[in-house]
Amino acid sequence: MRFKAKLAMEHVQLLHNMVGPISRLTSGGGGSLADSGVSGGPLLGGSSSHYPSAFGSGGTVMHLDPEHVRISTRGGSGSNGGTSGSDGDGIACFAELATCNGIFLEHRIESASDNIIVFEIDLAQLRLALQSVLFSNGSFGSKGGRRSVAQSALHNSGDARDSSALAALPALVTYVVVMKLAKRGGFPCLCLDASCSGGSIDVHHAIPVRIMRAAEMQYHLPPRIDLPDVQLELPAERPLRPVVERLRTISPQIFLEGSMAGELTLRIDGDGASIRIFYSKLIPRFEDCKTSAEENNNGDNEPARCTIKVDSKKLHACLQWQATMARSVSSAVLCMVENEMLVLHIMLNPGDVGFFTYYVPVHFLSPDQID
Repeated sequence: MRFKAKLAMEHVQLLHNMVGPISRLTSGGGGSLADSGVSGGPLLGGSSSHYPSAFGSGGTVMHLDPEHVRISTRGGSGSNGGTSGSDGDGIACFAELATCNGIFLEHRIESASDNIIVFEIDLAQLRLALQSVLFSNGSFGSKGGRRSVAQSALHNSGDARDSSALAALPALVTYVVVMKLAKRGGFPCLCLDASCSGGSIDVHHAIPVRIMRAAEMQYHLPPRIDLPDVQLELPAERPLRPVVERLRTISPQIFLEGSMAGELTLRIDGDGASIRIFYSKLIPRFEDCKTSAEENNNGDNEPARCTIKVDSKKLHACLQWQATMARSVSSAVLCMVENEMLVLHIMLNPGDVGFFTYYVPVHFLSPDQID
Protein backbone atom coordinates (compact mmCIF):
# COMPACT_ATOMS: atom_id res chain seq x y z
CA MET A 1 0.00 0.00 0.00
CA ARG A 2 1.40 3.35 -1.03
CA PHE A 3 0.09 6.90 -1.29
CA LYS A 4 2.14 9.98 -2.02
CA ALA A 5 1.04 13.26 -3.59
CA LYS A 6 2.45 16.70 -4.19
CA LEU A 7 0.28 19.78 -3.67
CA ALA A 8 0.64 23.42 -4.60
CA MET A 9 -0.15 26.00 -1.95
CA GLU A 10 -3.44 26.94 -3.64
CA HIS A 11 -4.48 23.27 -3.36
CA VAL A 12 -3.65 23.32 0.36
CA GLN A 13 -5.73 26.48 0.73
CA LEU A 14 -8.72 24.96 -1.08
CA LEU A 15 -8.52 21.76 0.96
CA HIS A 16 -8.25 23.71 4.21
CA ASN A 17 -11.23 25.92 3.36
CA MET A 18 -13.37 22.89 2.55
CA VAL A 19 -12.24 20.67 5.42
CA GLY A 20 -12.68 23.42 8.03
CA PRO A 21 -16.49 23.67 8.05
CA ILE A 22 -16.93 19.92 7.52
CA SER A 23 -14.65 19.03 10.45
CA ARG A 24 -16.84 21.00 12.85
CA LEU A 25 -19.75 18.65 12.19
CA THR A 26 -18.10 15.91 14.23
CA SER A 27 -18.47 17.97 17.43
CA GLY A 28 -14.97 17.25 18.70
CA GLY A 29 -11.98 19.40 19.39
CA GLY A 30 -9.49 17.02 17.80
CA GLY A 31 -6.98 19.79 18.17
CA SER A 32 -3.74 17.91 18.74
CA LEU A 33 -2.21 14.79 20.17
CA ALA A 34 -2.19 16.44 23.56
CA ASP A 35 -5.85 17.38 23.26
CA SER A 36 -6.62 13.75 22.42
CA GLY A 37 -5.40 12.47 25.75
CA VAL A 38 -2.05 11.33 24.34
CA SER A 39 0.86 12.18 26.56
CA GLY A 40 3.23 13.26 23.83
CA GLY A 41 2.63 10.19 21.68
CA PRO A 42 5.42 8.21 19.98
CA LEU A 43 6.21 11.15 17.71
CA LEU A 44 6.93 13.28 20.76
CA GLY A 45 8.63 10.60 22.80
CA GLY A 46 5.57 9.62 24.82
CA SER A 47 3.99 6.27 25.48
CA SER A 48 2.81 4.42 22.37
CA SER A 49 0.10 2.48 24.20
CA HIS A 50 -2.30 5.45 23.97
CA TYR A 51 -1.38 6.56 20.47
CA PRO A 52 -4.24 4.88 18.54
CA SER A 53 -6.74 7.02 20.47
CA ALA A 54 -5.38 10.12 18.76
CA PHE A 55 -7.78 9.77 15.86
CA GLY A 56 -10.58 8.61 18.14
CA SER A 57 -13.86 7.99 16.36
CA GLY A 58 -13.85 11.14 14.30
CA GLY A 59 -16.63 9.88 12.07
CA THR A 60 -14.64 10.69 8.92
CA VAL A 61 -13.55 8.21 6.28
CA MET A 62 -11.24 9.04 3.37
CA HIS A 63 -11.29 7.01 0.16
CA LEU A 64 -8.34 7.33 -2.23
CA ASP A 65 -8.12 6.00 -5.77
CA PRO A 66 -6.13 7.18 -8.81
CA GLU A 67 -8.98 9.44 -10.00
CA HIS A 68 -10.61 10.83 -6.85
CA VAL A 69 -10.28 11.66 -3.17
CA ARG A 70 -13.54 11.14 -1.32
CA ILE A 71 -14.35 12.28 2.21
CA SER A 72 -17.37 10.95 4.11
CA THR A 73 -18.34 12.51 7.44
CA ARG A 74 -21.24 12.00 9.81
CA GLY A 75 -21.86 14.71 12.36
CA GLY A 76 -22.22 14.16 16.08
CA SER A 77 -20.30 10.89 16.05
CA GLY A 78 -18.40 11.84 19.17
CA SER A 79 -14.89 12.60 18.03
CA ASN A 80 -12.29 13.51 20.58
CA GLY A 81 -13.80 15.63 23.28
CA GLY A 82 -17.13 15.63 21.50
CA THR A 83 -20.55 15.33 22.96
CA SER A 84 -23.82 14.15 21.58
CA GLY A 85 -26.43 16.64 20.57
CA SER A 86 -24.01 18.94 18.74
CA ASP A 87 -24.98 21.36 15.98
CA GLY A 88 -23.92 18.80 13.38
CA ASP A 89 -25.65 15.81 14.98
CA GLY A 90 -27.35 13.73 12.29
CA ILE A 91 -25.82 15.61 9.35
CA ALA A 92 -23.92 13.64 6.72
CA CYS A 93 -21.42 15.25 4.38
CA PHE A 94 -19.81 13.69 1.32
CA ALA A 95 -17.04 15.36 -0.68
CA GLU A 96 -15.37 14.30 -3.91
CA LEU A 97 -12.23 15.91 -5.34
CA ALA A 98 -10.45 15.11 -8.58
CA THR A 99 -6.82 14.07 -8.31
CA CYS A 100 -5.59 14.66 -11.89
CA ASN A 101 -5.90 18.35 -12.76
CA GLY A 102 -7.58 18.73 -9.39
CA ILE A 103 -5.97 19.05 -5.95
CA PHE A 104 -2.71 17.20 -6.73
CA LEU A 105 0.17 18.29 -8.95
CA GLU A 106 1.25 14.67 -9.09
CA HIS A 107 0.30 11.59 -7.12
CA ARG A 108 0.82 7.86 -6.74
CA ILE A 109 -1.75 5.51 -5.22
CA GLU A 110 -1.11 1.77 -5.05
CA SER A 111 -2.78 -1.04 -3.12
CA ALA A 112 -3.74 -4.67 -3.49
CA SER A 113 -7.42 -3.62 -3.62
CA ASP A 114 -7.42 -2.22 -7.18
CA ASN A 115 -5.36 0.77 -6.05
CA ILE A 116 -8.01 1.82 -3.52
CA ILE A 117 -7.06 2.96 -0.02
CA VAL A 118 -9.64 3.62 2.71
CA PHE A 119 -8.89 4.92 6.19
CA GLU A 120 -10.52 6.70 9.13
CA ILE A 121 -9.10 10.05 10.21
CA ASP A 122 -9.85 12.87 12.63
CA LEU A 123 -10.73 15.67 10.23
CA ALA A 124 -10.11 18.34 12.88
CA GLN A 125 -6.47 17.28 13.09
CA LEU A 126 -6.18 17.42 9.30
CA ARG A 127 -7.64 20.93 9.37
CA LEU A 128 -5.07 22.08 11.93
CA ALA A 129 -2.21 20.49 9.97
CA LEU A 130 -3.28 22.27 6.78
CA GLN A 131 -3.64 25.51 8.71
CA SER A 132 -0.13 25.12 10.09
CA VAL A 133 1.27 24.66 6.57
CA LEU A 134 -0.52 27.79 5.37
CA PHE A 135 0.66 29.77 8.37
CA SER A 136 4.27 28.71 7.86
CA ASN A 137 4.11 29.74 4.22
CA GLY A 138 2.85 33.19 5.22
CA SER A 139 5.67 33.64 7.74
CA PHE A 140 8.30 34.02 5.01
CA GLY A 141 9.38 37.48 3.97
CA SER A 142 7.99 38.95 7.18
CA LYS A 143 10.25 42.02 7.23
CA GLY A 144 7.79 44.06 5.21
CA GLY A 145 4.77 43.11 7.25
CA ARG A 146 3.70 40.15 5.14
CA ARG A 147 3.66 37.94 8.18
CA SER A 148 0.96 40.02 9.81
CA VAL A 149 -1.23 39.60 6.72
CA ALA A 150 -0.90 35.81 6.90
CA GLN A 151 -1.59 35.71 10.61
CA SER A 152 -4.64 37.92 10.21
CA ALA A 153 -5.95 35.71 7.40
CA LEU A 154 -5.64 32.54 9.45
CA HIS A 155 -6.98 33.86 12.74
CA ASN A 156 -9.90 35.59 11.04
CA SER A 157 -10.83 32.91 8.54
CA GLY A 158 -14.49 33.81 8.93
CA ASP A 159 -13.96 36.80 6.63
CA ALA A 160 -13.99 35.97 2.94
CA ARG A 161 -11.50 38.77 2.30
CA ASP A 162 -8.88 36.95 4.37
CA SER A 163 -9.02 33.96 2.04
CA SER A 164 -7.98 36.20 -0.83
CA ALA A 165 -5.06 37.44 1.25
CA LEU A 166 -3.86 33.89 1.77
CA ALA A 167 -4.38 33.11 -1.90
CA ALA A 168 -1.72 35.68 -2.76
CA LEU A 169 0.88 34.17 -0.41
CA PRO A 170 2.34 31.51 -2.77
CA ALA A 171 4.10 34.34 -4.63
CA LEU A 172 6.27 34.97 -1.55
CA VAL A 173 8.28 31.78 -1.88
CA THR A 174 8.34 28.48 -3.73
CA TYR A 175 6.77 25.97 -1.38
CA VAL A 176 6.46 22.21 -1.80
CA VAL A 177 3.85 20.25 0.17
CA VAL A 178 3.87 16.45 0.16
CA MET A 179 1.01 14.34 1.51
CA LYS A 180 1.65 10.64 2.09
CA LEU A 181 0.76 7.58 4.12
CA ALA A 182 3.59 6.36 6.31
CA LYS A 183 4.24 4.71 9.66
CA ARG A 184 5.31 6.80 12.61
CA GLY A 185 6.14 5.02 15.84
CA GLY A 186 4.76 1.82 14.33
CA PHE A 187 1.32 3.33 13.59
CA PRO A 188 -0.10 4.36 10.20
CA CYS A 189 -0.33 8.12 9.71
CA LEU A 190 -1.28 10.60 7.05
CA CYS A 191 1.78 12.83 6.87
CA LEU A 192 2.08 16.39 5.60
CA ASP A 193 5.60 17.57 4.88
CA ALA A 194 6.17 21.13 3.70
CA SER A 195 9.42 22.86 2.83
CA CYS A 196 10.42 26.09 1.10
CA SER A 197 12.85 26.48 -1.77
CA GLY A 198 15.48 28.02 0.49
CA GLY A 199 15.20 25.20 3.01
CA SER A 200 14.92 27.65 5.90
CA ILE A 201 11.76 26.13 7.39
CA ASP A 202 10.35 22.62 7.26
CA VAL A 203 6.91 21.67 8.60
CA HIS A 204 6.05 18.06 9.40
CA HIS A 205 2.71 16.69 10.62
CA ALA A 206 1.67 13.09 11.24
CA ILE A 207 -2.04 12.45 11.72
CA PRO A 208 -2.92 8.97 13.05
CA VAL A 209 -5.30 6.99 10.85
CA ARG A 210 -7.01 3.61 10.99
CA ILE A 211 -6.62 1.63 7.78
CA MET A 212 -9.87 0.01 6.64
CA ARG A 213 -10.81 -2.58 4.06
CA ALA A 214 -11.81 -1.10 0.70
CA ALA A 215 -15.16 -2.91 0.89
CA GLU A 216 -16.06 -0.96 4.05
CA MET A 217 -16.56 2.19 1.99
CA GLN A 218 -20.01 0.90 1.06
CA TYR A 219 -21.12 1.81 4.60
CA HIS A 220 -19.96 5.41 4.18
CA LEU A 221 -21.58 6.33 0.87
CA PRO A 222 -24.10 9.20 0.57
CA PRO A 223 -27.63 8.29 1.72
CA ARG A 224 -30.13 7.24 -0.92
CA ILE A 225 -33.04 9.65 -1.15
CA ASP A 226 -36.01 10.32 -3.40
CA LEU A 227 -35.81 12.85 -6.20
CA PRO A 228 -36.15 16.39 -4.81
CA ASP A 229 -39.52 18.12 -4.92
CA VAL A 230 -37.82 21.50 -5.29
CA GLN A 231 -34.29 22.45 -6.38
CA LEU A 232 -33.09 26.05 -6.27
CA GLU A 233 -29.68 27.52 -6.99
CA LEU A 234 -28.71 29.82 -4.14
CA PRO A 235 -27.60 33.37 -5.01
CA ALA A 236 -23.93 34.01 -4.30
CA GLU A 237 -24.58 37.69 -3.64
CA ARG A 238 -27.32 36.96 -1.06
CA PRO A 239 -25.90 34.30 1.29
CA LEU A 240 -28.23 32.48 3.66
CA ARG A 241 -25.72 32.12 6.50
CA PRO A 242 -26.09 35.61 8.07
CA VAL A 243 -29.88 35.30 8.01
CA VAL A 244 -29.91 31.82 9.52
CA GLU A 245 -27.35 32.92 12.12
CA ARG A 246 -29.82 35.49 13.42
CA LEU A 247 -32.87 33.25 13.18
CA ARG A 248 -31.30 30.42 15.18
CA THR A 249 -31.03 32.70 18.22
CA ILE A 250 -34.80 33.20 18.09
CA SER A 251 -36.16 29.74 17.25
CA PRO A 252 -34.75 26.18 17.40
CA GLN A 253 -36.49 25.26 14.13
CA ILE A 254 -36.85 26.97 10.75
CA PHE A 255 -39.45 26.30 8.07
CA LEU A 256 -38.19 26.45 4.49
CA GLU A 257 -40.81 26.91 1.80
CA GLY A 258 -39.49 26.52 -1.73
CA SER A 259 -41.11 26.88 -5.13
CA MET A 260 -39.89 25.95 -8.60
CA ALA A 261 -41.01 29.44 -9.58
CA GLY A 262 -37.67 30.56 -8.09
CA GLU A 263 -38.91 31.53 -4.65
CA LEU A 264 -37.64 30.58 -1.20
CA THR A 265 -39.07 31.61 2.17
CA LEU A 266 -37.46 31.14 5.58
CA ARG A 267 -40.02 31.22 8.37
CA ILE A 268 -39.97 30.94 12.15
CA ASP A 269 -43.00 30.99 14.41
CA GLY A 270 -42.81 32.05 18.04
CA ASP A 271 -45.12 33.10 20.83
CA GLY A 272 -47.00 36.09 19.49
CA ALA A 273 -44.67 36.66 16.54
CA SER A 274 -43.76 35.22 13.17
CA ILE A 275 -40.79 36.16 10.97
CA ARG A 276 -40.51 35.51 7.24
CA ILE A 277 -37.55 36.18 4.95
CA PHE A 278 -38.19 36.06 1.21
CA TYR A 279 -35.74 35.21 -1.57
CA SER A 280 -36.97 35.72 -5.12
CA LYS A 281 -35.60 35.33 -8.64
CA LEU A 282 -33.69 32.16 -7.75
CA ILE A 283 -32.79 29.75 -10.53
CA PRO A 284 -34.81 26.49 -10.47
CA ARG A 285 -32.75 23.41 -11.33
CA PHE A 286 -34.65 20.65 -13.11
CA GLU A 287 -31.86 18.06 -13.41
CA ASP A 288 -32.78 14.96 -11.37
CA CYS A 289 -35.88 16.70 -10.02
CA LYS A 290 -39.44 15.35 -9.76
CA THR A 291 -40.66 18.26 -11.88
CA SER A 292 -39.43 18.66 -15.45
CA ALA A 293 -38.94 22.03 -17.11
CA GLU A 294 -41.84 21.30 -19.47
CA GLU A 295 -44.22 20.55 -16.62
CA ASN A 296 -43.12 23.62 -14.71
CA ASN A 297 -43.61 25.92 -17.71
CA ASN A 298 -47.04 24.52 -18.49
CA GLY A 299 -49.48 27.31 -17.75
CA ASP A 300 -52.09 24.82 -16.55
CA ASN A 301 -49.88 23.60 -13.68
CA GLU A 302 -48.86 25.41 -10.54
CA PRO A 303 -45.08 25.43 -9.93
CA ALA A 304 -44.01 22.59 -7.64
CA ARG A 305 -43.73 23.57 -3.99
CA CYS A 306 -42.22 21.99 -0.90
CA THR A 307 -42.16 22.85 2.81
CA ILE A 308 -39.70 21.33 5.25
CA LYS A 309 -38.87 21.92 8.92
CA VAL A 310 -35.23 21.73 9.99
CA ASP A 311 -33.28 22.47 13.15
CA SER A 312 -31.86 25.98 12.84
CA LYS A 313 -28.49 24.93 14.32
CA LYS A 314 -28.16 22.15 11.76
CA LEU A 315 -28.98 24.49 8.89
CA HIS A 316 -26.44 26.99 10.20
CA ALA A 317 -23.79 24.27 10.51
CA CYS A 318 -24.02 23.32 6.85
CA LEU A 319 -23.78 26.96 5.70
CA GLN A 320 -20.42 27.72 7.34
CA TRP A 321 -18.59 27.33 4.03
CA GLN A 322 -20.18 30.61 2.87
CA ALA A 323 -17.94 32.47 5.33
CA THR A 324 -14.61 31.07 4.14
CA MET A 325 -14.80 29.85 0.56
CA ALA A 326 -17.54 31.71 -1.30
CA ARG A 327 -15.05 32.63 -4.04
CA SER A 328 -14.03 28.99 -4.46
CA VAL A 329 -17.61 27.89 -5.20
CA SER A 330 -19.13 27.94 -8.68
CA SER A 331 -22.68 27.06 -7.60
CA ALA A 332 -24.74 25.88 -4.62
CA VAL A 333 -28.06 24.10 -5.05
CA LEU A 334 -30.65 23.66 -2.29
CA CYS A 335 -32.63 20.43 -2.73
CA MET A 336 -35.80 19.85 -0.72
CA VAL A 337 -37.31 16.38 -0.28
CA GLU A 338 -40.57 16.62 1.63
CA ASN A 339 -40.52 14.86 5.04
CA GLU A 340 -37.19 13.23 4.20
CA MET A 341 -34.12 15.39 3.67
CA LEU A 342 -32.64 18.80 3.01
CA VAL A 343 -29.66 18.53 0.66
CA LEU A 344 -27.13 21.27 -0.06
CA HIS A 345 -24.91 20.50 -3.07
CA ILE A 346 -21.88 22.75 -3.57
CA MET A 347 -19.77 22.68 -6.74
CA LEU A 348 -16.21 23.96 -6.48
CA ASN A 349 -14.67 26.39 -8.94
CA PRO A 350 -13.69 25.26 -11.54
CA GLY A 351 -16.44 22.66 -11.74
CA ASP A 352 -14.16 19.74 -12.59
CA VAL A 353 -12.25 20.10 -9.29
CA GLY A 354 -15.05 18.50 -7.28
CA PHE A 355 -17.97 19.05 -4.95
CA PHE A 356 -19.22 18.52 -1.42
CA THR A 357 -22.78 17.79 -0.32
CA TYR A 358 -24.58 18.12 3.02
CA TYR A 359 -27.51 15.85 3.94
CA VAL A 360 -29.60 17.35 6.73
CA PRO A 361 -32.46 15.42 8.43
CA VAL A 362 -35.82 17.19 8.67
CA HIS A 363 -38.83 17.01 10.98
CA PHE A 364 -41.98 15.25 9.83
CA LEU A 365 -44.80 17.58 8.86
CA SER A 366 -48.43 16.50 8.64
CA PRO A 367 -50.54 17.79 5.71
CA ASP A 368 -52.21 20.44 7.88
CA GLN A 369 -48.79 21.76 8.98
CA ILE A 370 -47.63 22.00 5.37
CA ASP A 371 -50.70 23.91 4.27
